[in-house]
Amino acid sequence: MTVRPLRGPWADRTPLRRKIAALAAVTALLVVAAVGVLVHLWTAQDIRSRGEARSMNSLYAAMDVYRRTGVLTDGAELDPADLPAALRDPADGARHHVYDGRVEGNVGPSVWAAQRTGGPGSPVLAVQINLGPDRANLSRLDAAMAVASVVALAGAVPLAVYGAGLLSRRLSRVAETAARISAGDLDARTGPTKGRDEVADIAATVDRMADSLALRLRTERRFTADVAHELRTPVGGLLVAVDLLPPGETEDLLRARVRDLRDLVEDLLEISRLDAGAEEAVRVRVPLGAVVAEAVSRTGLDAEITDDGSARTVETDPRRLERIVANLVVNAHRHGAGPVRVTVDGPTVVVRDHGPGFPDDLLLHGPRRFHTGTRERGSGHGLGLTIALGQARVLGAELMLANAPDGGAVATLRLPA
Repeated sequence: MTVRPLRGPWADRTPLRRKIAALAAVTALLVVAAVGVLVHLWTAQDIRSRGEARSMNSLYAAMDVYRRTGVLTDGAELDPADLPAALRDPADGARHHVYDGRVEGNVGPSVWAAQRTGGPGSPVLAVQINLGPDRANLSRLDAAMAVASVVALAGAVPLAVYGAGLLSRRLSRVAETAARISAGDLDARTGPTKGRDEVADIAATVDRMADSLALRLRTERRFTADVAHELRTPVGGLLVAVDLLPPGETEDLLRARVRDLRDLVEDLLEISRLDAGAEEAVRVRVPLGAVVAEAVSRTGLDAEITDDGSARTVETDPRRLERIVANLVVNAHRHGAGPVRVTVDGPTVVVRDHGPGFPDDLLLHGPRRFHTGTRERGSGHGLGLTIALGQARVLGAELMLANAPDGGAVATLRLPA
């Protein structure tokens, strides 16, 4: 059976593999950014620490030479003009250092170390260590890290997409199996699952659920068939007993109720045979319009029949075709409203009424036994459409249920070419 398409919440969904790939890419980007920042900060601190150590060692060596020989070594100066203010007047004779972030000419950020050559008021011997070359190496390291990050992302994203695709395909297989089970194919299974992860657990759970549903459905079908079969004999006896009653209103009422009960039993038996797959079509070539007209006339109900006039013949089982058309016409009168129109167009038969239409639940899930939908659709056992659908399946035909835009239920039976 085909029903009208319904737009579900999954219509605009984003595939799982894209979400996983995007998450992996964002995670890799954050990791790369965090590593890059940490490496930059650590290297910058290491450059400064090594610069401070070099300045202190250079000052020690320069001070030792100056005190012994009075000669200034290369890089050492007395009271240089650009000495930072923090080192111009040390409070004691110890060595001190300070970081100077100024960049002037060819001199980049530097570390100064200074110490008085004697007592208070004596000149200050200072040494400057230029960190410019080391800072240039840091810039080159940042560039190398950026390139490495791009390369890592270029490799990580395809791997993430591939891994996400594997997971997505496994989940899609489970979802497809669950959808087939939901549509009534209780023989659908996910098959042997690889791995010992959550996806394998879900697949195994779906298979166990299908086994349980199949067992319960077989039990229900067997019970229905047994009950219907056991009821045939007493119902037949009731019909014989009713015939023995004297004519009158009571006899007519009982006869009508017993016939309804007999029809119900026959419907249940037919459904049980359809469920068991025991029905086989006996195909012959018949004029479609004539078979449809005969089916409508046997219902004893009014219906406007429109034939396209092609006098088309089809190869089908006329008894089952009549059963389908009759059930659709009876359903239209019982749950819909007139006028009821039956249209034969090529290999297609359309039955339409002008009532409230099929309920959304029926269009979404298909006909259910002993369920007629909404109250305004009238009374009944809900077996007519179920039988029509089962017989259409035996014929290899397609039965589509929908509602007309201007109101009314539309049942379309399309026979195979």
